[in-house]
Amino acid sequence: MDNRKLEVLKAIVTDYVATREPVGSKALVERHGLDVSPATIRNDMAVLEEEGYLVQPHTSAGRIPTDKGYRLFVDRLTAIKPLSGAEKKAISTFLTDADDLDDIIHRTVRMLAQLTRQVAIVQYPVTRSATIRHIELVSLSVDRVMVIVIDSMGRVDQRQFILEAHDDEELTWWRDRLNAEIVGMTPELGLATLGTVDPNSMRDPLRGRHILEVVSAMLITDPSTEVVVAGVPNLIRYGAAYETAIRSVLEALEEQVVLLKLLGEAATDQPGDVSVRIGVENPYQPLHTTSLVASSYGPDERWASMGVVGPTHMDYPSTIAAVRAVARYVGKYLAEG
Repeated sequence: MDNRKLEVLKAIVTDYVATREPVGSKALVERHGLDVSPATIRNDMAVLEEEGYLVQPHTSAGRIPTDKGYRLFVDRLTAIKPLSGAEKKAISTFLTDADDLDDIIHRTVRMLAQLTRQVAIVQYPVTRSATIRHIELVSLSVDRVMVIVIDSMGRVDQRQFILEAHDDEELTWWRDRLNAEIVGMTPELGLATLGTVDPNSMRDPLRGRHILEVVSAMLITDPSTEVVVAGVPNLIRYGAAYETAIRSVLEALEEQVVLLKLLGEAATDQPGDVSVRIGVENPYQPLHTTSLVASSYGPDERWASMGVVGPTHMDYPSTIAAVRAVARYVGKYLAEG
């Protein structure tokens, strides 16, 4: 493709993203200062349409980009739109005073949704070297207890269960026993260790087995299979014309497996690098009207993925810049933590 046709395609993508209206030749010449006549631009648009980069939604209308057109636009981006001063400041401060890994992940997904005005998805990082730091048992009522498990990455997992007629002395005994048994171990080793606990060594074997079952179930949970989503209300701004795409995204957001597959397929080799899946490039058919911009993040031993999902006419330069900046910042924050 010669440079002029490429510039025409870039101008059409830019205008369509901004207006969501088919773009005509006269408007292109006026808005972008193209040093050729509208007739020449019409010829270029016809060639681009013939080659599958543009489509004319109806007779006498202007053109809009196809998935192939967006793909070429993204592949030929020579510069990522710079973040504003306010955006840079927001990114550099949004993790200040974060309490633990859960707090980091939830702050990250909210920041990504705010910056891109899309639906943001962040996968929990996981590392084989993570170990159990502390276990706590908290009485919530006369028959309900919460178990809290904290690991060396700062991840906090909690679960409630029924334990009738318990008292603080019993919970303290179990807290001390569990911490003595498995603190410092990986979840896998801790799980195996709990399986060898002699029932006769428990204060009450029946109640003790119940407590061990709850804690063991928590250790089995794989954090890397969890994702957090934010920014769903951002879909509303696309209006009724994109109702099908919105419904498809909402359905996908209900399936953790789908989201993990999307992020896994788009994962980059280096943290902070960004990949873009456009339309039919997404492996999940209901999302063929959307695009995914994703990046890996975290130090070597804690890799995971994050990204945003939105209609194919999203602002790619700005979205790529935001995803890359947030991924790099969170990775640096985790490495230093």
